[in-house]
Amino acid sequence: MPFCTHCGKPAPSADTFCRSCGARQPTDPPEAAAAAGAGLSPRAASILCYVPWLGWLAAVYVLASARFQQTRDTRFHAYQGLYLFVAWLVLDWAITPWIHLMSVMRKTPLEGMLQLFLLVVWIVMLIKTSRGERYSLPVVGELAERSL
Repeated sequence: MPFCTHCGKPAPSADTFCRSCGARQPTDPPEAAAAAGAGLSPRAASILCYVPWLGWLAAVYVLASARFQQTRDTRFHAYQGLYLFVAWLVLDWAITPWIHLMSVMRKTPLEGMLQLFLLVVWIVMLIKTSRGERYSLPVVGELAERSL
């Protein structure tokens, strides 16, 4: 049980004013869970959503956070970054094995070119978002708009 900051008598932590002297009591500091990510600006959160291979973590945080519920652009970037990561997974888990099966006899640079293309798209989106631009990718951007 805390004590009054003015008279020193016991004062329950739920009380705003001391029961003995009536002095206003200091409020409790915010919880650590509420303070996590408090210094993260919407622009920085948008940029983090496009970090290659790890941006999905920031995207999930933005979409789950109550702090960014009203920030439409940040949520758009989170969805678009998440869909880019899903495109990478589809490429890596479905398209690449199919390319390997179809090109048993000859080597094809198609797999590397597709991966390089997605990496370049991630980097371009990092640059555009860091400049404050909201660029909508052809298919992924439309999905992100619908998800909002």
